[in-house]
Amino acid sequence: MTEPTSAESLNSNQPQSLKFRLAQTVFLFVSRFTRGMTLGVRGMVINAEDQIFLVRHSYVNGWHMPGGGVEAGETLEEALAKELREEGNIMINGEVRLMGVFLNQKASKRDHVAVYLVRHFEQSAPRLADREIVETGFFPLDNLPVETTPATRRRIAEVMAGLPGAQVW
Repeated sequence: MTEPTSAESLNSNQPQSLKFRLAQTVFLFVSRFTRGMTLGVRGMVINAEDQIFLVRHSYVNGWHMPGGGVEAGETLEEALAKELREEGNIMINGEVRLMGVFLNQKASKRDHVAVYLVRHFEQSAPRLADREIVETGFFPLDNLPVETTPATRRRIAEVMAGLPGAQVW
């Protein structure tokens, strides 16, 4: 198992981290009024040892599948590839499979998340911590970090059991 990577000390980045979290909050607030709908992607990246890649952000609690917003003019798969590169140094090198699209009412009544299963990939190097990504790692599917979010756990359980996904994140 690859050990999670983390910052040696976040104390030196605290002012930047707070500034980043504030900017992120303002962006999400403004987006609620300026965008008709928001769309994001998440990658369920599973390696040959049946371990899943998860990230822990500086601006939101818990462990999550890597992902982010889909920009104008960008396909879902282009956004997925971009987010996996940025958050995990992961390059997709085969087919990905759309597992479902979910309404994420916790973000807003207009937010949707597309989840893809990614089994064909390479990681160029472990992702080092910075002010956005605090920790990353591959974890056994049956031994996720305690702080893994409930929605992340539900998506993993649905996919691993071959169940249809719920429509709400």
